[in-house]
Amino acid sequence: MYTMEELVPLVGRLAEKYCAYGSSSVTYEKAEQLMGAVLYCIHEAENTELDMTDVSDMLGTVEKPVMDTEKAIDNLSLRRETLPAATGSMSAEQAYEKGIKLVKQKTENTLTRYNHFMQKFDWYGSKCLHDTMVKGMPEFFKWYDCQMEPQNTVLMLDYPVLRDLSGLTGIDKIAAFLECIRLEQMFLGRFPKDYVRTVLSGHNRMYEEMIENICENVLISVLGHVMAKRPLAEWKLAEEDHLRIQAICGQRDTQGIRELLEDAVDALVTEYFDSDMMLSSYLKEAVEDIAVRLKYAAVYGETESLF
Repeated sequence: MYTMEELVPLVGRLAEKYCAYGSSSVTYEKAEQLMGAVLYCIHEAENTELDMTDVSDMLGTVEKPVMDTEKAIDNLSLRRETLPAATGSMSAEQAYEKGIKLVKQKTENTLTRYNHFMQKFDWYGSKCLHDTMVKGMPEFFKWYDCQMEPQNTVLMLDYPVLRDLSGLTGIDKIAAFLECIRLEQMFLGRFPKDYVRTVLSGHNRMYEEMIENICENVLISVLGHVMAKRPLAEWKLAEEDHLRIQAICGQRDTQGIRELLEDAVDALVTEYFDSDMMLSSYLKEAVEDIAVRLKYAAVYGETESLF
């Protein structure tokens, strides 16, 4: 376990760099931010879970005046709780140095993947997706500070992906977000663009202006075809297809429908995506929500609203 005695000198070193080795003052808020930077890099090195909210609790809620750097850093050590760290022989300094290199490398790799990825990117008319990827991402890489504030995600990431990324920050969150988009583009790219846009506009004529995940709505349509045993080439489900789906779902509870949908996702990915397990795992993130909506629609005979 790393103690505050091990971490505070690392924060002090960052504070000196922040002040360009010339100023003798730093805000308590800045010292708190730099502690977060140290912990973020150690987390990268040790691959452990670290809830950054605990850092604020540990530091306490105090006024944030400008003060002598040594005093500000010393205030961080007033409470002597230890911070979690993975087992291993690395000192806090070694873990930090390794971590910051990993953060910088991950940032460079993610930028390279982003630039390559955007060459074939399609936003299918969704302004939210377009603005997040085309306008927002370059701003992240422009302003992201690997050294002084690697824990800052910079962007709001308005476009909602299927996977919960709330536990991530900084480049970790951006890299995970881009992986979600990559998987969505893989899935959507398997179908004609006209089909994708027809499905989306059928779900909501104003979808271009909405802040919603477009992959989930297309997935719902595809799963409807799978359950109805209707070829995907036949874009529109017939009345007998809806009756079939209602009968299937009416006999199952939500958990049963979820299991049915998961099997359908596996079958879909096996047939059309060479059993890509990463894609299968990602698409299943939407299954619970779809199962609830499908159960409701089946009970009230409103599956046409989904498919």
